[in-house]
Amino acid sequence: MKCTHPVQQLGRRNFLSNFATSAGGIALSHLLARDGLYAAEEKPTPFRPSIDPARPFAKRQPHFAAKAEQVLMIFCAGAVSHIDTWDYKPELYKHHGQVPPNAPKVTFEGPIGNLAQPFWEFKPRGQCGKMISNLMPHLAELADDICFIHSLTAKNSAHTQAENFLSTGFTFEGYPSLGAWTTYALGTINENLPSFVAIADPRGRSQAGPNNWGSGFLPATFQGTAFSASEPPQNLRAQGFKEGSNKTTVDLLTKLNHEHLVRYPGDTDLAARISSYELAGRMQTSIPSLMDLTQESAKTLDSYGVNSTNTIKAEYARNCLLARRLLEQGVRVVQLFNGAYASGGKLNWDSHSEIVKSHGTHAEILDQPTAALLNDLKQRGQLAKTLVVWCTEFGRLPFMQANGTGRDHNIDGFTCWLMGAGVKPGISIGSTDELGWKAIENVKTLYDFNATLLHLLGLDHTRLSYYFNGTERRLTDVHGHVIEDILA
Repeated sequence: MKCTHPVQQLGRRNFLSNFATSAGGIALSHLLARDGLYAAEEKPTPFRPSIDPARPFAKRQPHFAAKAEQVLMIFCAGAVSHIDTWDYKPELYKHHGQVPPNAPKVTFEGPIGNLAQPFWEFKPRGQCGKMISNLMPHLAELADDICFIHSLTAKNSAHTQAENFLSTGFTFEGYPSLGAWTTYALGTINENLPSFVAIADPRGRSQAGPNNWGSGFLPATFQGTAFSASEPPQNLRAQGFKEGSNKTTVDLLTKLNHEHLVRYPGDTDLAARISSYELAGRMQTSIPSLMDLTQESAKTLDSYGVNSTNTIKAEYARNCLLARRLLEQGVRVVQLFNGAYASGGKLNWDSHSEIVKSHGTHAEILDQPTAALLNDLKQRGQLAKTLVVWCTEFGRLPFMQANGTGRDHNIDGFTCWLMGAGVKPGISIGSTDELGWKAIENVKTLYDFNATLLHLLGLDHTRLSYYFNGTERRLTDVHGHVIEDILA
């Protein structure tokens, strides 16, 4: 067969030229190494928490002094529009209705429309004078307690992958969530309850679902336990047993399990399984009282909106009360969802059309109960040890879609915020451009965001790793820097 690609011959002159260049490079490398002029590659020593298989949830010490002991993550699924809520852009009013400059003709969802000013009025809030819209007036009142990060960027504009990236540091499935990394490193504070609880929105689970609270390749014991005020953990009540006989049965099983463990002391899987069953047993007594919201005063119930005629808001309000009670009882990580799996903005914040109606609906559900929760934590002193994280997977664009009623996805600049333990209150860092389109000042990635959350918990994100499939894996992959500007 005749060769169709000509073979390039290496001539004598080319050979001598390449040889001379290579020899010079080898010599230079030797001289640099001899004189110590190579940059040293620093590889952080992995931190391996010492975990007793018989007590995998036992409290463990952080890498260094922590500012926060617990985390409350409020996750608004579907992508909240930052330019209609937290990120005030006066230029949008000036250019309203104009063709956006240098914009692509098509974005994630389709053809673009014209620039649109915010759909809700902005005004200064608190002593700090932060400009926040009227969409969420109760949360706006907390401006003096909040640290806004306006220059975040994401990696993928599809909801599932973006949720994965925010929660696990990777767009693919199979990686541990922030909550799983945290409880793997630190354990729990109350061994009668799960160390990590994920509270689903009353309308259902979000797009990435269990990935947001999964344990990935970490031991399964560190995954989040999913339940809500209306859907408690299943199988808490023993069937067919009277209370006294059930206790006798549990005591006997406990005795037999530990005798078996003594006979096989090296069986860590057995120890972990026994520990899991024992936690389930303790939850049979701890969970029912935890979920009994009748213990709350009428004033508290009203402040959260539990008696609202909006049934979804009332259910979400009960979830907020449950979140407060979980934190008070020492649950390490509480993940509270607002928004479910949906497109078109009907069940979450994904407002490709009718943004005024859809954002208005979800804000009505979110605002009062969440603000009441945060105020309650503050008044009870819980914020002194709890880091509150308000987040969404990305933002929305300053121009409309071709339909003229919705905004498309924006991964180039959006807002998340923090408050509570270890965070400077009443400040804003970073900024997007004059239209709220792209982050331009103090630009941060979600790797930086997660690195900062771990830092506030006393964990070095470069050292908290787990050896899996031939690689040292961590929440921030090989990226991320702590956002020093926000640290109190």
